[in-house]
Amino acid sequence: MQTEQFLREVTALPGLSGGEEAVARYIAGAFEPYCDEVRIDALNSVIARIRGRGPKVMLCAHLDEIGMMVAKIEDDGALRMRGIGGVDPRILPGMRVTVHGKERVLGVIGAKAPHLLSPSEREKNYAWDELYIDLGMSAERARETVRVGDCVSLEGGFTELMNGRFATKTADDRSCAAILLRTAELLQRMDTTADLYFVLSSQEEVSGYGAMTAGFGVDPDFCVVLDVTHAKTPGAPELEAFEIDSPTIARGPFIHPYLRQKLEDIAKEQRVAYQCEVVPRDTYTDMDGLETVRGGVPGVLLSLPVRYMHTSVETFDLSALNECARLLAAYCASVSGAWRDELWI
Repeated sequence: MQTEQFLREVTALPGLSGGEEAVARYIAGAFEPYCDEVRIDALNSVIARIRGRGPKVMLCAHLDEIGMMVAKIEDDGALRMRGIGGVDPRILPGMRVTVHGKERVLGVIGAKAPHLLSPSEREKNYAWDELYIDLGMSAERARETVRVGDCVSLEGGFTELMNGRFATKTADDRSCAAILLRTAELLQRMDTTADLYFVLSSQEEVSGYGAMTAGFGVDPDFCVVLDVTHAKTPGAPELEAFEIDSPTIARGPFIHPYLRQKLEDIAKEQRVAYQCEVVPRDTYTDMDGLETVRGGVPGVLLSLPVRYMHTSVETFDLSALNECARLLAAYCASVSGAWRDELWI
C-alpha cells in the first residue's frame, strides 16, 4: 500500500484510548500481506510477526489517539466534556468533533463569545467547564442519542502542504504506524534472521498498558520504540524541538547504549540523516513501560519530528517518515545472534 494512501485512511479512523477497535482492525489488515501472522490482543493492540530464527525484536508504535468523553448533558442539549489523554482546552473552541453515541453525530465546540467576556475572563485561558459541544439538538434528542461516557474524537482533514509536508489529526502516532508498515514492506526484499514483532500498541496516551501487556506476551530480547517528538516552531525551546526533515535518535538513561550505537552506526552506513535527542529522564513513550516488563526489555527510541502535537493539524515531513522506515528496515536486517551476546558487554 502507498504510504500516503495509508496515512489518509488510518488518520481518519477513530481510535481513542480504550476504544481502538476500528483502527486496530484496519491496521491488522494492512500488515497481513507482509507478515506471517497478525492478531489483535485483548487490549486492542495489533501484533504482526515476521518469523525468524534470530533474536526476538519488538518494534512498537502506538495506534490510539487523544480525544474527549461526554461528562454531562445540559438542559439546552449542550454537552460538557473531559479529556482523554493530553488535550489542551485552549485549542478546542471552534473545532469540529464527532460524538460516538448510539449513532455518530457531528458537533462543534463552542464557548462564550469574546464580545461577552468580562475583562478578567479575557485574561484567562479556557477551562473545561467553559467549553461545550453543540450538536444542534434539543436536550431530549441529545439524551436519546448520546450518553454520559460516550467518546468524542477530533475532526481534521488530511491536508497536503508544500514541500512534502502533511497536516492531519492523529499523526501522533499513526505516522509511526506508517513507518512500521513501510518497514515490513521493505523487509520483503531484504534478508533478515531476526524474529520480528510489529506491535501497534493501545492506550499509550493514558497509561502505556498496551505496550506493556504486548511486551509481556512477546517477551522480546530487545525493542525499538517509535513515537513523535517536537519539530521546531517559532518560540519552541531550542533543546526540546528538532528540524522537521529528519528523525531523531534518543540518548538517555532509558536508552540502551549498545542498541543506540548500532542504530547510529547503521544510519551512517545507510546515509540516513538523523538528530540526537537528549532525554535525561522519562521518555514519555512506550519505552518507559517496556523497560519494566518481565526482567526488563532493553531498547532504543527513534522519533519523527511533528509540529503542533496534540492538535488536529499535526504536521510532518513525508521524506523524513520514509527515511525512518529505511533506517529501521536496515537495522532489522542487521540483527544477528551475536547481538544477544554483545548486548550486555
